[in-house]
Amino acid sequence: MPVAYDYGHERQDVRKVPTIRDELLLIDGARVRSLSGRSFKSLNPATEQVIATIAEGNEADVDRAVAAARRAFEGPWRTMRAAERGHILMRWAELLKQHADEIVALESLDAGKPISGVLRQDFPAAIDTLTYYAGWADKISGDVVSTRDDALTYTVREPVGVVAAIVPWNFPLMIGMWKLAPALACGCTIVMKPAELTSLSALRIAELALEAGLPKGVLNIVTGPGRVVGDALVNHPDVDKVTFTGSPGVGRGIMKGAAGNFKRVSLELGGKSANVIFDDANLEAAAKAAAAGIFFNAGQVCSAGSRVLVQEKAYDEVVERLVARAEALRIGDPADRATALGPVISEKQMRSILDYVAIGKKEGAQLATGGERVGDRGYFIRPTVFANVAHEMRVSQEEIFGPVVSVIKFKDEADALRIANGTAYSLAAGVWSADIGRVQRFAKKARAGTVWINTYGYTDVRLPWGGERDSGLGREHGTAALDNFTEPKAVWMNLNG
Repeated sequence: MPVAYDYGHERQDVRKVPTIRDELLLIDGARVRSLSGRSFKSLNPATEQVIATIAEGNEADVDRAVAAARRAFEGPWRTMRAAERGHILMRWAELLKQHADEIVALESLDAGKPISGVLRQDFPAAIDTLTYYAGWADKISGDVVSTRDDALTYTVREPVGVVAAIVPWNFPLMIGMWKLAPALACGCTIVMKPAELTSLSALRIAELALEAGLPKGVLNIVTGPGRVVGDALVNHPDVDKVTFTGSPGVGRGIMKGAAGNFKRVSLELGGKSANVIFDDANLEAAAKAAAAGIFFNAGQVCSAGSRVLVQEKAYDEVVERLVARAEALRIGDPADRATALGPVISEKQMRSILDYVAIGKKEGAQLATGGERVGDRGYFIRPTVFANVAHEMRVSQEEIFGPVVSVIKFKDEADALRIANGTAYSLAAGVWSADIGRVQRFAKKARAGTVWINTYGYTDVRLPWGGERDSGLGREHGTAALDNFTEPKAVWMNLNG
């Protein structure tokens, strides 16, 4: 997505590399080794060098983390005044701001994200989310419901319990906070599993949460592979709720695992979002936003506009503009503020993206620019534009999760809607036109949780976020997130003795 927040954050020392120690698990308020003693290496995707050794948790570590979360839920956190919970979250936000340079540099280093993007988007968004839900902590209420004269009947909303939060590698800080802040504000306790590839920021911000006054056991971090730690959380009988962001395949597995004790589940999964440009649109603005919508964060964005649909008359011009913008992007060191495109997260991801480039060429799409690795160190891929893409091609239908855009030609409004809705995904869509009636018709009929009109990619914690089908289940953000982490209870009091 393009930059959603710009707070004018102009700190001068963010290029300074933070001191990174070997990282342990965080359970019951203490940094502890994994019971197995095993660990794994975290690599800098820009250099392929090891930046940290991280404890590798397993099922036994999950057991002790869940037990700590349950004790905290039944004890100090649940019984604490809601206003005090909010105050702790606000103190946490202030501590994060005080350590902004360290956290921003850590996120950039660990995930290979250009530091300019972390400064303008990821870090401010995390703070905004935390302060927004801190303000909600003492405002989560029920209703008095009129039923009959001899009874007082009302509802309350209670925390769902112990939450397993499973976080992806593309926005570890920001999406991690999307899960932590509302769950904590509602009075839940958490066992968080960060992505194996990007665990460092989660461990650091959790330490600062303890410093802010979060009671021990309220927030626990268990690092390690999803097939071990994630599966153990999903199948654990004392976990009440799973919130997950990641792939549709893993999401299906989570739904099956959660059936064991009927855990509540919310899933934010994949996307193959259509960015639709009609020939009466402002083509310069549309092409600029379309380029940002696919190349931001090297295309590793669930709502990336990876399908740009262009009306026939404007098609060639939009392709030319996209190619020019792709070729002008500065690729390089994520710590350099001038860098616009950093590496993708891993060698595996790089190979998968390059395989899709080969598939696109084999299917007959025209490689207009890019489609190759940059250099021989780090996982850099040149931004890629495919022209003359048919809607049925795999590069049009399947999520690539990299800096690869398919430009598809359409005839008219009905054709555009058919193509836009013609995948298994429904997370987001964009539409560009000077015709206000047309864009409103499109917004109404598009199968998407978010529709952008004459813009693309913006998000805000105050608005619901999510999709359907292969894009997931439920909504994050806004008041919808409060529903994710609370259970309604009806109370019936007899007034006649």
